Amino acid sequence: MLSLSGFIIVLFARLVSGGPCDNIVNVTSSWPGGHTTALLIPIKTPITNWTMIISFSSALTSLQVWSAASTSTNNIQFQLTNLSYNGVYSAGAILSGVGFNAYFNSSANPVPTVSSILFNGVNICSTVVSSSTTSKPVTTTTARLLSTATTAKPMATTTSSTGLPTKYNYREVITKSLLFYYAQRSGRLPVNDNPIAYRSDSALKDVGQNAEDLTGGYYDAGDHLKLGFPLASAMTIAAWSIIDYPIGYSSAGQLTTAQNMVKWASDYLIKAHVQTNKFYGQVGDGTLDHNYWGRPEDMTMSRPAYFISTTNPGSDLAGETAAALAATSMVFASVNSTYSALCLTHAKQLYDFAKQYQAKYSQSMPQAAAFYPSSDFGDELAWSAAWLYRATNNVTYLNDAKAFYTQFGLSNNPSEFSWDSKTAGVQVLMAKLTNDTLYKTATKTFCDSKVNQPKTPKGLLFISTWGSLRHAANIAFVCLQAADLNINPLAYRKLAQQQIHYALGDTGRSFVVGFGVNPPVKPHHESSSCPNRPAVCDWSTYSSTTPNPQTLYGALVGGPDSNDIYTDDRSNYVTNEVACDYNAGFQGSVAALQSLAVQGVFN
Repeated sequence: MLSLSGFIIVLFARLVSGGPCDNIVNVTSSWPGGHTTALLIPIKTPITNWTMIISFSSALTSLQVWSAASTSTNNIQFQLTNLSYNGVYSAGAILSGVGFNAYFNSSANPVPTVSSILFNGVNICSTVVSSSTTSKPVTTTTARLLSTATTAKPMATTTSSTGLPTKYNYREVITKSLLFYYAQRSGRLPVNDNPIAYRSDSALKDVGQNAEDLTGGYYDAGDHLKLGFPLASAMTIAAWSIIDYPIGYSSAGQLTTAQNMVKWASDYLIKAHVQTNKFYGQVGDGTLDHNYWGRPEDMTMSRPAYFISTTNPGSDLAGETAAALAATSMVFASVNSTYSALCLTHAKQLYDFAKQYQAKYSQSMPQAAAFYPSSDFGDELAWSAAWLYRATNNVTYLNDAKAFYTQFGLSNNPSEFSWDSKTAGVQVLMAKLTNDTLYKTATKTFCDSKVNQPKTPKGLLFISTWGSLRHAANIAFVCLQAADLNINPLAYRKLAQQQIHYALGDTGRSFVVGFGVNPPVKPHHESSSCPNRPAVCDWSTYSSTTPNPQTLYGALVGGPDSNDIYTDDRSNYVTNEVACDYNAGFQGSVAALQSLAVQGVFN
């Protein structure tokens, strides 16, 4: 039986459709004053470029488009053109992945509908697509959002690709989370692949001690430091989610975008590995960087680089980077075998470096200790060995992982899974690789303790004030992995979904910038706080009480305290900063939930 909420969705979908373009237009979610629409365009003859002119039955207030460039002649007619990667199609293909949020006056009656679509000059709305046609999502999609777009406020319920109900639009969350990583990119940005209008080339003079090229990578958080340890950790988790939940990404049309997001980091990590036993783990001086507020493109301060070596080793940093590159090699194994092999070569060398020269990187690189001090390195040794075993199937690495697991007491019940503490990840990954009761029991103990842990009044699994949502999302990801092993699957998936839904809006507000109801508008993030050029961006911008001029789509903010109290305040970096590692477990969990929804396993 269709639930009341499901009936309302179907009814509203009929209200916003019912036009001549129903065969092309697929309304995936709706709310008073707007709807999200995906387009399915049948390709009749081979094309190398396309332009579509979309006309609506009445005026919109704005149109937010992804996977296309967009211009408008008025509020009724909008022109979309292909981006560099999605213009070529053969006859018989379906162009999918292009879509938009349409916004209009909430009192409009009837609501605006698509009245015609001219595709390369031909009105395709009169062409009926056979119901037997299967849409194959285009996996190479980059969400290009209009800089003037209004924040989407999707209705609380949408549908998965199978038509099963999901409370939030996971596909939109995945797409926007990937946009956040675009906003964090450092170095020279591709002209044809930069959907963030306010970002351009930056930090092009980042070099090492011997003038090694260290350009590229991601800025860590709201500042402009490049920090290898949390970056590698974030990319290991991101790559893990792509390996295990590709359907989650592909059903959102974002698989290739996700792969390229990881590659932007791995390209940099490979650059930073300048010698077999020398790896640059930080670019930028924390004091100098934090004394500046402005665009990364305008930085003029000194940006020294710091490294580990045989005389100043860092097993945690080298090991985590080895894990990230081993996981990335698996992401690209069937996509680009040459690049996959390159990642694996560096992973093996870094693992050997971590194993042979054992020490904490934050002791060898004291500059890093002020930001991401390491508590130990044994978990990273076991973690990297396990990932190399998964990537190579070489039992030597498995034996190492088992030995490190015992040596460093990793059977204990950790309090978190984070950039610093990999123990919970080691436990569930080893359970997956070996099916051994030892690791499965440890994983069960960890997730059971989180299920049973008292939550905040509104339901947050609270671990730490700093980045509270990040911690909850990371635990959600581990327990989703445990559920895949059939360890208390219903309880663990319910826990994970509750934590992710808390972030998406279950408390009455979203904690993801540019998504859902009442999202944060003043994240502690320098570049998005800056107005468009030529306006000045400095500490007066930081002190402003107005929303950030740029929308940092998809960024998960730190989050509320143990009493669910949260203030959207740019100056509060504990609750309102964003970071690469904040989004990694969050995005991975959403991809897992989307994958489960598509398969009809759990909604």
